[in-house]
Amino acid sequence: MAQLYFYYSAMNAGKSTSLLQSSYNYRERGMNTLVMTASIDDRYGKGKVASRIGIETEAQVFSSQDNLIDMIQTAHQAMPLSCVLVDECQFLSKEQVKQLTYIVDKIDIPVLCYGLRTDFQGELFSGSHYLLAWADKLVELKTICHCGRKANMVVRLDGDGKVMREGEQVAIGGNDSYESVCRKHFREFIWDEPNIA
Repeated sequence: MAQLYFYYSAMNAGKSTSLLQSSYNYRERGMNTLVMTASIDDRYGKGKVASRIGIETEAQVFSSQDNLIDMIQTAHQAMPLSCVLVDECQFLSKEQVKQLTYIVDKIDIPVLCYGLRTDFQGELFSGSHYLLAWADKLVELKTICHCGRKANMVVRLDGDGKVMREGEQVAIGGNDSYESVCRKHFREFIWDEPNIA
């Protein structure tokens, strides 16, 4: 029976590498996959999912207005799919996450989503919010902070490498723009300390 998976982490935990490996495993066994990625993130070229370790694959791009049921059914009719893999899933809309549950529940195709849980201010992305609520399986991929603790947050850096506390939720960037940190260091950078009586 198909299930909806959400693989989440801070940056630099190997989400795209894991997605590419999963797709490869299916294809190696003669099964077809559809890899999808958000059109907003074109750091490696439009219609590509790439890993920092140098592997990549072509991908179907989606915007927040696209109907994923239509896109996936069209691909499935052209070539029966064994799995759908979605990179940068934090950019999915609520309706698109609901559409992915339809693909799993009604068409019986597993959907594996990979993305960030929270933004640079510690707030959930829309796609992550609904995947956390509706996914069948939640899997945390781990990376480490500069102090050696598990990094589960991310901070945004300005052009001088200083941590930013404000700004738009979405700003595409890599290691020059973001750093994964533990909650303790995130607190020091971003949060004001609570009033303690």
